[in-house]
Amino acid sequence: MFEIIIDNRDGNLWNISSLISEITWKTSYLGSAGSMEVSLIKGEIYGDPSFKYAPGDIIRFKAGGMNVFYGYIFTIDSGSDEVVKILAYDQLRYLMASDTYVFSNVTATEVIRRIAKDFNLPVGELADTGYRMPTLVEDNTKLMDIICKALTVTLINAGENFVFYDNFGFLTLRNVRDLMVNFYIGNRSLVYDFSHKRSIDTDTYNYIKIVKDNKNTGRRDVYVQQDKANIAKWGKLQLYQVADESQNAAQINATLAQTMALKNRESRNMTIDAIGDIRLRAGNYVRVVLDEFGINQPFLINECTHRFDGSDHTMSLDLKVVNRL
Repeated sequence: MFEIIIDNRDGNLWNISSLISEITWKTSYLGSAGSMEVSLIKGEIYGDPSFKYAPGDIIRFKAGGMNVFYGYIFTIDSGSDEVVKILAYDQLRYLMASDTYVFSNVTATEVIRRIAKDFNLPVGELADTGYRMPTLVEDNTKLMDIICKALTVTLINAGENFVFYDNFGFLTLRNVRDLMVNFYIGNRSLVYDFSHKRSIDTDTYNYIKIVKDNKNTGRRDVYVQQDKANIAKWGKLQLYQVADESQNAAQINATLAQTMALKNRESRNMTIDAIGDIRLRAGNYVRVVLDEFGINQPFLINECTHRFDGSDHTMSLDLKVVNRL
């Protein structure tokens, strides 16, 4: 069973659960707001003159006794037929605004707190990311991109992966280690269709070069780490980066090692269609067991789409291989 409530923000709450024919709830691991689209069938409630809904109204979705989605109506699409489509986003949508920030000696957690405070966004659990970035300067940049960059820098330099999402109306940051679910999906559990892809095309590098301007010599210092065995196997796949001017040689070499550990491998992606389980969302880790490919390991859910159509609940998962927990 599910429940959908519209809050007009004027003291009126409307339970429209019985009018809903379809629900699509989407989440992404990083960089996008969660969204929910509902198809509303015009019914008796329309006869109540006080019933209304408009862009900006709050919409809440609960299913199976769990808080699922808390967001704001952005689009209403209606016509002469009996169906009205409502599209809502969670509060990460407000991080699509752009601004300028200059940070010094901050963690990604502190970046999120500062931005949330400046834009009056409620904050929930924010894990301490630990790693302090010497500087982070962004001019006319989307707030979400600033946060994503801070989390990526943390991953490269500290080897810790965090997921940032809206948890029923509160900005939340958690270490992915804490988001492993206690069940698996696969041939004999929920899954009815899947595809599996291995690639070295988009995010694989076996030769890492980092350069830094040396003010004393007037030249550029070059730092390199490579995997000759993989270069022989794949060809030379180079990643070129410019070091932050505050980094010393030891820090640059540490960045080299972390980047090589993250990038010097083939990517493995999987898409799965399965019977829906509302406990899964983007950012979760779930063990996948597929006998055909000899797969029995955790995957990160990169994108997750739940669909409710009458009594049917299905989900589509875009998964990335987990290389460390």
